[in-house]
Amino acid sequence: MKVTKLSTTFALFAAMLFLGASAIAQTVEKSNQPVIEKKQISNGYDARLSHVDYPYETKTFTFEAQGHQLEMVYMDVQPEVGLTKGEAVLLLHGKNFSGAYWANTIAPLLRRGYRVVVPDQIGFGKSSKPECFQYTFHGLATYTFNLLNSLGIERIHVIGHSMGGMLATRFALMFPGHASSLTLVNPIGLEDWKLKVPYRPVEWWFEQELAKTPEKVRTYMTASYFDGVWKPQYEPLVDLQVGWIKGPDYRQIAKSSALTYDMIFTQPVVYEFGLVKVPTLLIIGTRDRTALGKGLVSDEVRKTLGIYDQIALNANKAIPNSQLELLDGIGHIPQYEAFDKYMALLTAFLADTKPAH
Repeated sequence: MKVTKLSTTFALFAAMLFLGASAIAQTVEKSNQPVIEKKQISNGYDARLSHVDYPYETKTFTFEAQGHQLEMVYMDVQPEVGLTKGEAVLLLHGKNFSGAYWANTIAPLLRRGYRVVVPDQIGFGKSSKPECFQYTFHGLATYTFNLLNSLGIERIHVIGHSMGGMLATRFALMFPGHASSLTLVNPIGLEDWKLKVPYRPVEWWFEQELAKTPEKVRTYMTASYFDGVWKPQYEPLVDLQVGWIKGPDYRQIAKSSALTYDMIFTQPVVYEFGLVKVPTLLIIGTRDRTALGKGLVSDEVRKTLGIYDQIALNANKAIPNSQLELLDGIGHIPQYEAFDKYMALLTAFLADTKPAH
């Protein structure tokens, strides 16, 4: 078990380099870095983000599950000619995001010779959003594994952020022979909320989603992710949710979101951390206080939820071959707030973690 605590000075300096909403990350890695291009339309975004161009070409993996013909949209980006190392990286997005927000991570990985695969999970981004569907992390992990199999990828470094950290862990547990390493970036699910938070049915989550407004989304992200300080470079994070709220298919989006909230709440992975067999890196912003259902408990109980520096230490102790890097003063999205430190930690770990043969 290795734990490192990093100062925020360098990270804060990097954050000052951000110049505007068109840039996802202005850092030493920013050269020729793609951004999310959005073709703004007056009535928002449809369910499949037809008017949103991703930073790289998207492709579609079609399969059948639970009686539905489903389409998983993904980016499969090859490194520059001459840099191929024969290694691949899988990036798994969080709940309030799509694969497109990984743009600032994809570019430097490509320059280091990695092939990068970035799927939108079923129910998210450009992928299918069936309204009558049982969402499970086991299912999402299986669909992702089948996608990789269709691409001829046998081994891959798995990286997950937020909800993607729960999925990444499930993938590593289910397919340990195919995961070269596991990186968890401020993952949710480091604690079991249902021990303290009362259960709410899907219908309740659906009503909560329908009640969202663009102002509420921005307020939530500002308070929960960025410690009350909103910066122009964070705009791509809010645009997705706001575009859907304004769009014609928001009831469908809200239903998918409600179903996936139920999945997150009822399917913890924390009890299986001891079974993770692959080398694991935890990159944790210690200011993060994300916890599902915080608004449903008393102030006293709320103070005990989402204490990331503590629950990350617990995870580090539980995962056999793990390394913990703490980022002081950084919140839920280190890849935006502390890009240079985050990328340095990630690339060093990947370089030191060679696939087992």
